[in-house]
Amino acid sequence: MTQRKNEILLTAPTLLWLAVFFVIPSFAMFLVSFRPANADGGIEPGWTLDAWRALGDPDYPIILWRTVWLSVVTTAVCLAIALPIAFLLGKLEGKWRGILLMLVIVPFWTNFVIRVAAWRIILHPEGMIRQVLLNVGLIEPDTLLLYNEGAVLMVMIYTHLPFAILPLYAAAERFDYSLLEAARDLGASGFRAVMRVFVPGVSRGLLTAMALVLIPALGSYVIPDLVGGPSDEMIGNKIAQRTLGNRNLPQAATLSLALLVITLIPILVVFLINRKEQADSR
Repeated sequence: MTQRKNEILLTAPTLLWLAVFFVIPSFAMFLVSFRPANADGGIEPGWTLDAWRALGDPDYPIILWRTVWLSVVTTAVCLAIALPIAFLLGKLEGKWRGILLMLVIVPFWTNFVIRVAAWRIILHPEGMIRQVLLNVGLIEPDTLLLYNEGAVLMVMIYTHLPFAILPLYAAAERFDYSLLEAARDLGASGFRAVMRVFVPGVSRGLLTAMALVLIPALGSYVIPDLVGGPSDEMIGNKIAQRTLGNRNLPQAATLSLALLVITLIPILVVFLINRKEQADSR
C-alpha cells in the first residue's frame, strides 16, 4: 500500500502537468473545431462541421504530405549524421570531447529565429555562396538557393541536428566499446561491427533522437516562412495563418488536431518499441 501511495505521489505532478497543458487544451481545441467562426475572429454559438469540411480543400492533403515527408527526411538525415558523431564523441576523452560537445551546443546560445534569418542572408540570391557557385559553374544563372523546398530541408536539418546528436551521445557514452573489438576478433568488418553491435547498443538513444527531431519538425512554421516560398508551406504555416491572419479559429483548431494526430504517431511507435524491449529484457 505504501509503495502504491509513493508511486501516485511521484506521478501526480506529471499527470497534473499533462492535464493542464495538454489534455485540457486539446479538448478545448476539439470543441472549438465544431463551432462556427465569425468575421471578427471569434466563434459563434452553435455547432457546425464547416471547419472539418474545409479539410477537403485539395491544398490540405498536399501540405500535409509535404509536412510529413520533409520531417521524415530531416529526421533520417539528422540520425545518419548524428550517429557517427556520437560514435566519435563516445570514444573521445578529455578536452577534445568537451570541445566537440561545445561546438554542438553553441548554436543554442543564439535565438532560433536569428539563426534561421542568418540562413536567409547566406542563401540570398545576392549572397556569397550563390555567387561563388555561379562563378564556378555549379549552378545556372536562374537557380535560386532560397525560397524552395531544398532550402527548407537544409535549414531544418541544421536546426534539428543537435537534438539528434545529444541523446545519441548520451547513449554512446555508456556503450562498452570493447564489444566492437570482440566483434572484429570474431571476423566482422568495422562497418558490420558498428551496425550489428553499436547501433543496437544505442537503440534507446536512437529512438529518443528520432522523437526529438521528428516531433518539432512536424510543427515547423518559422523555417518555411523565412526560407521557403509560397509553394513550400507546411501545416504549421496554415495554422499560423488561420490563427493570426484571417482569424478563423475553428479551422486553426481543426488543423492543429490533424497535426496532433500525426505527431502522436511517432510517440506511440517509440512507446511500443520501448515497452517491447522492456518485456524482452525481463
